[in-house]
Amino acid sequence: MTTINENKVQAIIWTRGELSLLDQRHLPSRTEYLAIDSAQAAAAAIRAMVVRGAPAIGITAAYAIVLAGRRRLAEHGSAWREAFEQDLELLSAARPTAVNLRWAVARMRQVADQNEDGTVLAALTATAESIHAEDVASNHRMGELGAACIGAANGVLTHCNAGSLATGGYGTALGVIRRAYADGRIREVYAGETRPWLQGARLTAWELVQEGIPVTLIPDSAAAHLMRERRFDWVIVGADRVAANGDAANKIGTYSLAVNARHHGVKFMVVAPTSTIDLETACGNDVPIEERGGDEVTTCAGTQIAPSAARACNPVFDVTPAELIDVLVTEQGVIRRPRRESIEALFTGPGGR
Repeated sequence: MTTINENKVQAIIWTRGELSLLDQRHLPSRTEYLAIDSAQAAAAAIRAMVVRGAPAIGITAAYAIVLAGRRRLAEHGSAWREAFEQDLELLSAARPTAVNLRWAVARMRQVADQNEDGTVLAALTATAESIHAEDVASNHRMGELGAACIGAANGVLTHCNAGSLATGGYGTALGVIRRAYADGRIREVYAGETRPWLQGARLTAWELVQEGIPVTLIPDSAAAHLMRERRFDWVIVGADRVAANGDAANKIGTYSLAVNARHHGVKFMVVAPTSTIDLETACGNDVPIEERGGDEVTTCAGTQIAPSAARACNPVFDVTPAELIDVLVTEQGVIRRPRRESIEALFTGPGGR
């Protein structure tokens, strides 16, 4: 089976039991796919930002677990499960903040536990493909629901990348933006550059150009000024983890946008599937915030831009408190001013997981 979507951008390709990832480190200068043949290779790709975005990381891990099961069965026969469990732990630890990774690994582990050796590979494969297909379907549903919230807007601002590159296809935040643009609800998209990895400049702007959607790239530091000028009416972002109380962890800089949006009367929307909601994390203070090497701050595209003696602090995510979020969009429904009770209802009401 080849998993594809109708967008021009495909970050994850699964064809006849082989996994390829679009190497996002090289965009937009070149499009290059990296073949992944093991759990170890997948974990390394996740850590190195070959693939990024919470849903895409989870999908990648699911397919990598199929590869791990195939390899361990071939290597160890009936004694394969101990080595397989080590592969699962390796994948779980690849990125600490994105909850979809743990969610996908847990789902695949359950399938492995419930199947005998003769059926386990087929079951794992079917589950990984389902995780991928479910994500694409969820994105389309969230796009529909989120776009309906916007009304008519001059423009919207998005941060980091929450499109096809960060998901199974279509996107979370960019899924809403794609649908709203197609419906004529918005005229233009502003994208923050998103230092230090420049996901907004390299990835989001590239995606939108591929789709023919007008995009204006801005320095991250220009957002408050442009809010004051009413250039955009909404900030629309994805999330790597949503806590049980509605606090949302996303790419560093999201919290600043939420504070500025509230001050300037700009609406703030978080778009995330229920697989990104972690009811075991009570609030944002409990979310582990990944920190990466300081060289990502002191260099840009391999060029030193700061004195070699300067130290750097490089938190990758921050947490936006629920009280600053106007709308949380999931595939199960829209929550206005999210709080613990309304989030828990997503899981206990009709259709909840």
